[in-house]
Amino acid sequence: MKKKLRIAQLSTPFLDVPPKTYGGTELIVYYLTEELVKRGHKVTLFATKNSKTSAKLEYFFKRGLGLGGMEKLLSPLAAKLSWAHALPSLIHAILPFEKGNEFDIIHNHFHYYGLFFSSLTKTPTLTTYHGDFSTAQKCKIERMIFEKYKKSFWVAISESQKKSSKIKLNFLAVIHHGIPIEKYQFSKNHKGYLAWLGRITEKKGIEEAIRVAKKTKTKLLIAGTVNPRDEEFFNKKIKPKIDKKLIFYLGPVSHKKKVKFLKNAKALLYPIKWEEPFGLVPIEAQACGCPVIAFKRGAVLETVKDKETGFLVKNEKEMVEALKRIKEIDREKCRENVKENFSIKKMTDEYEKVYYKILS
Repeated sequence: MKKKLRIAQLSTPFLDVPPKTYGGTELIVYYLTEELVKRGHKVTLFATKNSKTSAKLEYFFKRGLGLGGMEKLLSPLAAKLSWAHALPSLIHAILPFEKGNEFDIIHNHFHYYGLFFSSLTKTPTLTTYHGDFSTAQKCKIERMIFEKYKKSFWVAISESQKKSSKIKLNFLAVIHHGIPIEKYQFSKNHKGYLAWLGRITEKKGIEEAIRVAKKTKTKLLIAGTVNPRDEEFFNKKIKPKIDKKLIFYLGPVSHKKKVKFLKNAKALLYPIKWEEPFGLVPIEAQACGCPVIAFKRGAVLETVKDKETGFLVKNEKEMVEALKRIKEIDREKCRENVKENFSIKKMTDEYEKVYYKILS
């Protein structure tokens, strides 16, 4: 029997763990942390004071800063200096490394910020990068950071994400996210509407979803958050199309409302316009029995089984055609896909293997 580990989990300072509504990274950190505690490991979560966890909690900020909340901590002068915006992130990221000798391993979920301090301790650092490598590595300074730390220990969250890295990082594994399926109520029936869920931004394909709904004359319910940087897009491009006759906007939704929203949907429309590294929404929908119709991009090719748990299409025209065939999809198979491939047990098993591999 392998010894129990002392593990530090570094989340972001942006959202509490678990997040109240939107926040895929923070939700996965929560699920992984809770399962590791259940397995007897001594886990310390570095998050915000408002976070809820069975692990020991360490923090610097009392509450999540919000994805646009850095400016609130800065003076008017500092707000104009781009480097000053990194200060809250750095002061949060250093926390587990200041106590590095208390842990067997530090698991960094906070982009590359957690890498900056990894040399301060002999404790190994594992990084799960939750972002898009292809976009990040187009930036010269970010590319330089990845080059500097390419020999560190890395985990990719999908084969698609791994392939998107132009820099040869030291990937020890590809580990898909997992969710507690018992917290996602299944429904064999639906109420005839289409669902769109996520952060309301252009690359998530919300405009395409609205057009598909209009072309098929099918009610579309939209649920999700609008970040400060996307307010102009929402106000100009999306808000005018919310007619409350065919297109409805529900705003951000809690877990309970999200499950009800997904289980009663005829299908989830997922016309993404970028190489998304994972995407929790498609597996959450399938867990509730809701089929997914998605554009063939990013990790969705790994999470949705074409013609079994949904349809993978190239464009809006094909999405419209796929919607006509949605009755062919067995909603029970959608849930089975999540049970078999995207469980918390499977995700945590794989992370444990990586931890022990690094420490062997």
